Amino acid sequence: MSITELNNSISTESFRPSRRQQPSLKIQTPVIHSDAPQAPLLDLVLKRAFDIVSSLSALLVLAPFLLFVALLIKIDSPGPVLFKQTRWGKNCKAIKVYKFRSMRTDLCDVSGVAQTVMNDPRITRIGAILRRTNVDELPQLLNVLLGHMSVVGPRCHAIGMRAGGVLYEELVPEYHQRHAMRPGMTGLAQMRGLRGPTDRPAKARARIASDLYYVGNFSILMDMRIIFGTVVSELTRGKGF
Repeated sequence: MSITELNNSISTESFRPSRRQQPSLKIQTPVIHSDAPQAPLLDLVLKRAFDIVSSLSALLVLAPFLLFVALLIKIDSPGPVLFKQTRWGKNCKAIKVYKFRSMRTDLCDVSGVAQTVMNDPRITRIGAILRRTNVDELPQLLNVLLGHMSVVGPRCHAIGMRAGGVLYEELVPEYHQRHAMRPGMTGLAQMRGLRGPTDRPAKARARIASDLYYVGNFSILMDMRIIFGTVVSELTRGKGF
């Protein structure tokens, strides 16, 4: 299956709750169904091996650059270099995710519920560059090395995240099925250019549809295609802010 076929094979219609449907999932008691698709063991072993080798190699090679970025952040605004946030991990466990701080410390939203918007006044001068180039997410390589995240996987969401004012769990009843695998630094949704604030429910459904498709059809070959597709996407239409 090519990258184009992978993109076109996903429909968001299956994830639209009916008007009569009253989702019962609550954020305090997330559930992953026991009949969720099980990924091949060999692919999971190869995936974890790739995560360890790639994250460790990247941290070593990028160490001088990461230190330089840390220095720029300290010069640009007061506060810590790294920003920690609690997000959903594998099997709905809460994990601490690391990022380079890109916002003013007095205006940061530690919960992550308040989404970033265009020309957000909370973002620092250096932070704007880091977010536009996705350099702010490089510290997540440490999360990958520690086993909290993977290079490829569903987007790592903040707990209590909303789309158009509606909790993701209420918008898509199958939402927590995406947590059957480790969240990723990149994923199928990012490869397809689905980024930015989810100010409309349709945007959120499209991203969750991508995540659920990935979880149900994971293979190490798909991961390689997503990594390649992400690089192409970033070079041709990257638009982080």
